[in-house]
Order: sequence, then C-alpha cells, then structure tokens
Amino acid sequence: MELEINQAMKVLKEGGVILYPSDTIWGIGCDATNYNAVSKIFEIKKRTSNKALISLVADKKEQEMITGKKFNIKIDTHPTTVIYPKAINLAKNLLAKNGSVAIRIVKDDFCIKLIKKLGRPIVSTSANLSGKVNPKKFSDICDEIKNNVDYIVNLRKDELMNNSSQILLIDKHGSIKKIR
Repeated sequence: MELEINQAMKVLKEGGVILYPSDTIWGIGCDATNYNAVSKIFEIKKRTSNKALISLVADKKEQEMITGKKFNIKIDTHPTTVIYPKAINLAKNLLAKNGSVAIRIVKDDFCIKLIKKLGRPIVSTSANLSGKVNPKKFSDICDEIKNNVDYIVNLRKDELMNNSSQILLIDKHGSIKKIR
C-alpha cells in the first residue's frame, strides 16, 4: 500500500488525476486545491462545470479547516457526505454556484493515509462518464476514463464497490437535513 500512496501522491502534487478505490466506489480524484486539476476531472468525465464535486478529508480537523467552523454532527459508521454552506482553501471550480461544498470524512485506510501524506483534501467523483452508470468494480470502468487519468491505483481491483454515502445538508442557519 505504501508504494501506491507514494505513486498517487507524486501525481497529485504534480497536478495530475488519479483513479482510486475509496470507502464507497472507485473514484476519480485530484488535489482539491488545484483549479487546473479539478478542471481536468470535468473534462475526463465530460461533466458540466456547474455541478459541484465532493472533497474527501482524513478527519474532523481538516473538515473544520475547509468550512471555517466547527459543526457538531454525529456521523455513524456509514460513509456520510455533508454539504456545508461555504468553504475556504479549495479550488473555486470545486464549489457549487452558491459557494457550498460537499465533504466526506473518508473511512478508507488508503485514502486516509494518502490525504494525510498529501496534506490537503482530494476530490472524489465516481469513475464514470457523466450520465452513465457508476461502475461497481474496476473492470466496469470504461477505457476512456482509464486512458485519461494520470495514474491508476493498483489496489482492490477485484472488489465489488457499491456503497453510496448518505448525504446531509447544513443550511446557512445551521439546520441539518438528510437528502439521501
């Protein structure tokens, strides 16, 4: 795993895009603070840039650095993505039109170690072309995606991955609403 973390980190630091397993599905990712890398993900997925992407963080401290404040949200063991009303220190093209941001404190060991070593959050978006079905395993990912990323993490390629996260929304007044 250490070799894969080092390889992926090198690509992320150079502004590249990786294809990697997460705690939910296979994802396409980059340094969430790099505007050009985020743009490349939109190109690879053929996704309109007005749709926000999720950022993965390693822990609550990183989440607080991005949102600029503490939120007291009880999250169970199920992967949970939280949409916060605003964000700081992320690429502007990663945010929704209203400035909100989707963040998940990741539970996957590889992702946690990669994010901590990189020292910044990473983007996580499903490894499919926009509008197409999410791949459930590595072999389901289309060649167009595989051929356009800069690095493919060589872990968990035979594992079935179909664990979508629940989604919570925090409005500007601090109210929490479950979306999914």
